[in-house]
Amino acid sequence: MSAGPQFFGVIPPTTTPFDAEGNILFDAFRTQVRFMVESGVHGLCVGGSSAEGHTLEMGELQALLETAAETLDGKLPLIAGVIINSTRQAVDRCKMAARAGSVALQVTPPHYVFRPSDDAIVDHFRAIAEESGLPVLIYNVVPWCYLNPALLIRIMREIPGVIGVKQSNGDLKLLADLLQEIPEGKLVFTAVDALLYSSFALGAHGTIAANPAAAPVAVVKLWDLVQAGRHDEALALHRKLLTFWNALICDDLPACIKYAQSLQGVPLALPRAPMRMPDEARKRRIADAFAAINGAERAAA
Repeated sequence: MSAGPQFFGVIPPTTTPFDAEGNILFDAFRTQVRFMVESGVHGLCVGGSSAEGHTLEMGELQALLETAAETLDGKLPLIAGVIINSTRQAVDRCKMAARAGSVALQVTPPHYVFRPSDDAIVDHFRAIAEESGLPVLIYNVVPWCYLNPALLIRIMREIPGVIGVKQSNGDLKLLADLLQEIPEGKLVFTAVDALLYSSFALGAHGTIAANPAAAPVAVVKLWDLVQAGRHDEALALHRKLLTFWNALICDDLPACIKYAQSLQGVPLALPRAPMRMPDEARKRRIADAFAAINGAERAAA
């Protein structure tokens, strides 16, 4: 199974809009999906950590994926985020994602505190790839089950259906090592929001991260500038995006992303408890940093 040319560039993870009782607001979700399409992104990921995917029941994830697929109507590739511990449950969710219209999967390693052995992790991703029939990106984010470059490369060599990795560690050398050693045809996406420019310049195939969800137009612009070799302009935009990221990153991050999206016409919705909305000081900081990005975008246009 090849990666295919459709997986590249800026692929924002959606947030999941909830009401005060924790119910999903599907009309607001459709608006968000349309906003992402209009922002010029290259794909969409539904059900990841920015979507509070660890809180979603399988039926809820299915409904979100079906809604996204219907709204996208083939305009962009749809990737399903799967955050679950057991191989059996992961396989069930991934099969469901295929039926719901997803064309690829973003799957975390088991995220409970006890780490499986390397061989067990290989078997876990083999079962997911083979039984779901969809291409798999490993979401390398779990601190106590972090997969080093050697293990990631082993998985990609042994399992054709694992097409790449979404790398979340802030160490740029780990990303560089992966890009240096990755098997031909496999993909490395970055999830390190503070280092998007550096990651793109090193040759990362794209990003699936919080900043693309919170400021998709600016991140697409950053991607385009790097691809065009306009590095002075890209670096200037990176600095604005870094200030924005530093305003965004805190406890309850998905709620902060939702607030940033609301500055761009997406209906403001709540996170699911126990997460809370940002306080007024945090909102002002996010809004000010976002306003500065808009100025940088106009200057780079």
